[in-house]
Amino acid sequence: MMRENILIERFFTNMTQGLQEERLRGKELMTDYNLTRSSEGEKRIRLAKKMFKEIGEQFRIEPPIYFTYGSRISIGEEFYANCNLTIVDDWEVDIGNGVLFGPNVTISTTVHPLDPRKRRAGYIYGFKVIIEDDVWVGSGTFISPGVIIGRGSVIGAGSVVTMDIPPYVIAMGNPCKILRPIGPDDTLYYCHERE
Repeated sequence: MMRENILIERFFTNMTQGLQEERLRGKELMTDYNLTRSSEGEKRIRLAKKMFKEIGEQFRIEPPIYFTYGSRISIGEEFYANCNLTIVDDWEVDIGNGVLFGPNVTISTTVHPLDPRKRRAGYIYGFKVIIEDDVWVGSGTFISPGVIIGRGSVIGAGSVVTMDIPPYVIAMGNPCKILRPIGPDDTLYYCHERE
């Protein structure tokens, strides 16, 4: 029943139906990954293929990484995450191809109920997070449950993303708001009119 509730975005408790064992398996793999040396690239690849639901080729994740399960995270090709990536994956997280994360990015799929009695009983619910292809997420960004970040967009450092972000825009702030679209000048200049 709890696994079905997860799928339909209803209250569930993650203390039954083998969910504790699934979390423990993921955390053991996560610990092994975090203890690898920079020279152990092949070992990191093997561990990542066990940790995640799906992972593309040519990825790099700088340890440490933290997650709840790992098995609910899908990552595309050519992904890079700097250190301290945290993903609370009580529900699914889909990350596209060519995505870049700065350090200290947090993604959460999980929400706790407002009713304290339900919180005390251990109930939570979750909403899937989707990050489309070619997104760049700046350092220290928090991405809330249920958010979709559109293809090619850039999220400024320190943002709190609480709503969907359309494709090909620059957005930042707390709460994260669209600054402007990414346009032709962005192919000519890399930083403040520097060609």
